[in-house]
Amino acid sequence: MKYEIKKFRDGQVAAKILNAGNLEVRIRGNSYEDLFAIAAIKEAWDAENSTNKTATARLTIFCLIGQRSDRRFNTGESFDLKVIANFINTMAFDMVEILHPHSPISLALIKNAVKLSHFPYVQKTFNAIDNPVLVSPDAGAYKTTHEIAKKLGADLVPSNKVRVDGAPQISIQGDVRGKDCLIVDDLADGGRTFKYLAAALKEQGAANVYLYVTHAQFNYGFDELKETIDHVYCTNSYKDIDNEFVTQYKVI
Repeated sequence: MKYEIKKFRDGQVAAKILNAGNLEVRIRGNSYEDLFAIAAIKEAWDAENSTNKTATARLTIFCLIGQRSDRRFNTGESFDLKVIANFINTMAFDMVEILHPHSPISLALIKNAVKLSHFPYVQKTFNAIDNPVLVSPDAGAYKTTHEIAKKLGADLVPSNKVRVDGAPQISIQGDVRGKDCLIVDDLADGGRTFKYLAAALKEQGAANVYLYVTHAQFNYGFDELKETIDHVYCTNSYKDIDNEFVTQYKVI
């Protein structure tokens, strides 16, 4: 099934269904404009298939907006992921695929949601570097990174970060002397945490430190990261990056 999207000068987004059939929408999903584009497509498709009870609709979101806002952080603040999930649920897709969601909360809040694994992209990175030690950047990422390490037959070094007087203090639980290390995580906004972690790994003797993130925002560029990280690997789920410091896998 094909469709087209039109954006008006005032910001309105409209959709048109070009032929009938099962619906498959694949979109970054990293903006509210994307969400409204999805809603317009689904509304047009529902109208076109009102008498077709066998047609199905599947949505694939490669970088879910608001996925880090997976709880109400402070009294009086909005629970943003819940707002976004409720909006997606009104569209009533038969399946919603989400690439490497930040936490299971996204899958719990969005009806018919399933996780698209980032493992193939980590595996490509692992093979390109040639058998590095995997590093989980914090306690929250440990379980997922442990599962990946087990599949790859790789060594895993856990790390953890706490703040003391506002400054990050990083502990590394393992021997990295003379080894190549690959930090694996879901998302990089600015990347400063990874910079400090890479510095700590090199202070303990790591030969090289590489970074893999699925959702590569890098809103402040790469100058700071280059101080301690040797290369970045990511997908283009959030945006396309043209930089020799970055190896990017195309998902959309």
